[in-house]
Amino acid sequence: MPQENRPHTDTTSPAQVLRRFRVVFSAVRNHFQQVEKQVGLGGAQVWALNVISDYPGIGMGMLARNMDVHQSTASNLVKTLLRKEMISMTKSAEDRRNVHLHILPAGLQVLAQVPGPFEGVLPEALERLSPPTLLRLDQDLSELIQLLKADEQAGRTPLAEL
Repeated sequence: MPQENRPHTDTTSPAQVLRRFRVVFSAVRNHFQQVEKQVGLGGAQVWALNVISDYPGIGMGMLARNMDVHQSTASNLVKTLLRKEMISMTKSAEDRRNVHLHILPAGLQVLAQVPGPFEGVLPEALERLSPPTLLRLDQDLSELIQLLKADEQAGRTPLAEL
């Protein structure tokens, strides 16, 4: 329905909702900037480092699934962490295409300094929503995404990389 035909309540307007999006984006950006300033790693790298710490020996595919990102994104995050000597990677004895990732002492030191939550403030806040609220938000955002004609694959990019 066009905006001019859509009734607005006394308590909600597109401008108010837009301001709320700005508040959310600002909170996310501020958290990632604080993390990067404090430990020198981007938010997605810290999240990957934490997942690797939580699941010693995790593979690339499982890391990608845990972070809900594309495998190529996980691979790029791992390359950075390897280069910074935060993690180690060994190839599987059974299948040389598979790898096992482990956190190194330098990575543990970084995690100890990170102003949590490791996955970022938005995923952590979404986890704390009640199931009915989360469902309603998902449905409403789905409608907004359709109106924007946005590419759903963009949802596989970590917020810290936007």
